[in-house]
Amino acid sequence: MNGHVAVVDLGYGDAGKGTVVDFLCAQGGVKSVLRFNGGAQAAHNVTTETGRHHTFAQFGSGTLRGVPTHLTRFMVVDPLALAGEAAALGNPFHLLTVDGNALLATPWHRAANRRRETRRGEERHGSCGMGVGETMAYAQTHPDAPRVGDVLSPPRLRQRLAAVRAALGDCGIPVDDVVEAFTSFGEAVRIVGSAYTEELLASGPCVFEGAQGVLLDEWRGWHPHTTWSTTTFDNVAALCPDFLRLGVVRTYTTRHGAGPFVTEDPSLYLPERHNGHDAWQGAFRTGHFDAVAHRYAVEVAGGVDALAVTHLDVPDRCPGLRIVDSYRVGDEDWDRIEPGPARDLDHQEALGARLTEARPGRGTRPDDWSAAISTRLGAPVVLESWGPLSSDKKLR
Repeated sequence: MNGHVAVVDLGYGDAGKGTVVDFLCAQGGVKSVLRFNGGAQAAHNVTTETGRHHTFAQFGSGTLRGVPTHLTRFMVVDPLALAGEAAALGNPFHLLTVDGNALLATPWHRAANRRRETRRGEERHGSCGMGVGETMAYAQTHPDAPRVGDVLSPPRLRQRLAAVRAALGDCGIPVDDVVEAFTSFGEAVRIVGSAYTEELLASGPCVFEGAQGVLLDEWRGWHPHTTWSTTTFDNVAALCPDFLRLGVVRTYTTRHGAGPFVTEDPSLYLPERHNGHDAWQGAFRTGHFDAVAHRYAVEVAGGVDALAVTHLDVPDRCPGLRIVDSYRVGDEDWDRIEPGPARDLDHQEALGARLTEARPGRGTRPDDWSAAISTRLGAPVVLESWGPLSSDKKLR
């Protein structure tokens, strides 16, 4: 790698960002993986040639190759979940730096998130139940929301955690227990200031690892079935002036949990080892490659420089798989989803309602899936993947 690369999923998540980041790190020379959105709800699967598997949440997907991780100010950091993930990885805290301005997710945020989602019943949004959205929402109305830097001052941390508990409900969790756990986190990791990211980027090539997908973006996804974070390249652009925009897609489209999914087709039967029904998100859904939605994702993300196409092994064992280029919406044919005004959630909700009623047009089955996807999304395919291992991938 000669420059910085930002890896962003152009779908609803689960396109293979983790395995792509791992492959890029395997090429050598990567100084760090920077996480720039989301939090502990991420689930990026990496499998090594020796058979070791890990689902990365807050550590970057280059960790098994010894590449450091930096959690930027845009992350929601959950020290308790991080401790569990670290234990599974052999406690590689020496590979981790955390921006002191990143928000802290607490047990009270998580509990409030799960209560809210449970109350929705059949109208559930598809939350992961980790409290990331609740943490973001709390911070919008509470300037004293706890941040990573607070763990270095136990008195201030205790005060801010007590305020969270008072606002969201105590759930029988003592503040002192959380203070102790968060203080231990502060002793284990290196907490840095805002200048660190710039210094890191100046040291050599870095990989920015996104979470979720553009079609789940807080402002551009089908509200309310979205995530509470910016999943486009916007956060990367705020941190780094020059980087390659790498969009990741599968040969088929998936969605974990509730929300519009025009090309869904359960008859395809595409089970996955590391994706399945989840108690909070719900079912793992699969369908035909949705060129309409992916074109929309490219457009609202500000364009991509290149594409990584994963799951190229699937079309051969799924002869019914197609690429869908249009929708039937009422009495209209759509081959493009018109982006609405920026930050207009009413528009996004109305758009989602229309997409719920949409039906896929007739699909086509290409001979060359990479070429077909490249043509439809208007960007070259530079990385192809036929499986979970690094050896299953090649650069074009």
